[in-house]
Amino acid sequence: MTTTKTLIQQSLEQAYGYTDYRKHVSALLADGMSTGHNQSEALTHYSSLNETRMNRLDKTLSVPAEITDKLNRLESNYLFLVITEGWCGDAAQIVPVLNKMALSTDKIDVKLVLRDDNTELMDAYLTNGARSIPKLVVVNPATMEPIASWGPRPAEGAAIIIHNKAKYGVVTDEAKTDLQKWYTKDKGISTMNEVLGLLQ
Repeated sequence: MTTTKTLIQQSLEQAYGYTDYRKHVSALLADGMSTGHNQSEALTHYSSLNETRMNRLDKTLSVPAEITDKLNRLESNYLFLVITEGWCGDAAQIVPVLNKMALSTDKIDVKLVLRDDNTELMDAYLTNGARSIPKLVVVNPATMEPIASWGPRPAEGAAIIIHNKAKYGVVTDEAKTDLQKWYTKDKGISTMNEVLGLLQ
């Protein structure tokens, strides 16, 4: 049986840095495509929306001074291995936050891998049996051992979806809109604080 450590090492061989990930998604969009093994007009539409969201977050998002201070006082270094896809709305809101955290300290390096190209790794980090993304795997860069995992969304954002699904049996468009509004209002703070809580 393949160990999680081995899966992490294998996935890193085809991982993207943040800038290269953004370029890859943009290049596919220019050809009318999305990331992932399945292609559809809907997925390409979502990818295009997410491109706009990520561009905005790259320009406007900032890490508060108190979080930057905590990051710079970390005693260890960490690798953030993020399982994602360009069409994922939660990923569009979260991946830029993780990148900003990494840019604010020399303690964190971010690498991104595509879910559909790394199904074994994804299946080691299911959420309630589902391949939900984005999924952050916090890795010790010296040993390549996983330390913790997080995702696919912060607790308060997750509660919006859980409550809606319990009420209607499905995730409604209204809930998806409410979630995006919540992300905009939150400005990445919940993600930063929850992820910071994983780091020793």
